[in-house]
Amino acid sequence: MSSKPEPKDIHQPNGTGPTPSPCSSDGPGREPLAGTSEFLGPDGAGVEVVVIESRANAKGVREEDALLENGSQSNESDDVSTDRGPAPPSPLKETSFSIGLQVLFPFLLAGFGTVAAGMVLDIVQHWEVFQKVTEVFILVPALLGLKGNLEMTLASRLSTAANIGQMDTPKELWRMITGNMALIQVQATVVGFLASIAAVVFGWIPDGHFSIPHAFLLCASSVATAFIASLVLGMIMIGVIIGSRKIGINPDNVATPIAASLGDLITLALLSGISWGLYLELKHWRYIYPLVCAFFVALLPVWVVLARRSPATREVLYSGWEPVIIAMAISSVGGLILDKTVSDPNFAGMAVFTPVINGVGGNLVAVQASRISTFLHMNGMPGENSEPTPRRCPSPCTTFFSPDVNSRSARVLFLLVVPGHLVFLYTISCMQGGHTTLTLIFIIFYMTAALLQVLILLYIADWMVHWMWGRGLDPDNFSIPYLTALGDLLGTGLLALSFHVLWLIGDRDTDVGD
Repeated sequence: MSSKPEPKDIHQPNGTGPTPSPCSSDGPGREPLAGTSEFLGPDGAGVEVVVIESRANAKGVREEDALLENGSQSNESDDVSTDRGPAPPSPLKETSFSIGLQVLFPFLLAGFGTVAAGMVLDIVQHWEVFQKVTEVFILVPALLGLKGNLEMTLASRLSTAANIGQMDTPKELWRMITGNMALIQVQATVVGFLASIAAVVFGWIPDGHFSIPHAFLLCASSVATAFIASLVLGMIMIGVIIGSRKIGINPDNVATPIAASLGDLITLALLSGISWGLYLELKHWRYIYPLVCAFFVALLPVWVVLARRSPATREVLYSGWEPVIIAMAISSVGGLILDKTVSDPNFAGMAVFTPVINGVGGNLVAVQASRISTFLHMNGMPGENSEPTPRRCPSPCTTFFSPDVNSRSARVLFLLVVPGHLVFLYTISCMQGGHTTLTLIFIIFYMTAALLQVLILLYIADWMVHWMWGRGLDPDNFSIPYLTALGDLLGTGLLALSFHVLWLIGDRDTDVGD
């Protein structure tokens, strides 16, 4: 079409431009044709050719206009290089039903994973390694919290990248995968080492007892567990996010719950198996502990080099340590509460419920934080004072009862707490897990603790994600570790408080002890 307008421009100076419609039956529709024939001469063939060309040009203009009007949306979606941005906002148009439908299955899957982890913890708490080296209990929330520190952060980061079009080409996809996998291996090794130090310190403070072989055992078990669990779960997360995009599901709704579905079970099983195996070698191969630690530390330079190649992970490699380390310390405080509670025979039944209440709260708040972060990324960059960014300290009514999409998802997630926990409690009861009879008063106390935990977490998420965004921090990298660690601390603390209150009021039917 670009060649046709040239004849029109040539004829216009003579007053014969084809601006009037040649299809008109009166006046202006015919005058240009007559003028054209006078300009070209008496040759009828010449006049006929010009008339046909003018009609073709006019028809082409009308067809082009129609195509531009009717096909604008198609052109915008097909032109990836120029108009890639308008496609991602689709997750923001979700209804409460669609959010609940997409979240429900991963939420139940993650919940059953935490139930399985609780059953494992209920069994292994009686193993000799847990009885003799009680500091292993302190490692449990810290290492289970790795799914919040690392895997859920990875899931949130990749979900945001997928939603804003940063994983559309194979080159971008491969760069994101290699950089993020290397990054979480660096973080897992460092966090595992620091978690073992925290376990040694928290175990030494109350009793004043310190054992070097036990310290090396904790360090080797923690580092090996963190490394292997992060490797396996990271690969699962990448597959989930890529698959979600291909079948048209918002990764924010499914990635973080699935990250936790097997995360607790895999991590706890690895911790139990590795610590038990190393404990058996305590008397014969004590030097194996520092060798295990040295092996994983020696791999750190390789992962650092791979993580630095990607611009997205290079920044996190340098500046993303603060939330991970602080979150590990917060989870370790929850581990200290767990250690001192389950060590008392009167509260041994708490072990099976701890991964469940902590996991459910962490899963729900991670979904909400990931969704809010994606919403903000669609409207600007961290630090920008865009309109979607609300006030720094929202009221609870705004967080849960406003008409925006984030408030709607908060309501949906909060409403999942009671039915979800009822299903999980019934599953534990059917599997005869723990040492606790599910009486009505126990269920009331348990549900009160779970609802209060999730209510506080969702409100803090609304404030924290926007606060970090306003300070120029990417919430995908900074908010979820804090939130899941707070979930571990709140869940363990509220659950321990509930067990103590039940014991004090003399609810012997609950049988909180063995």
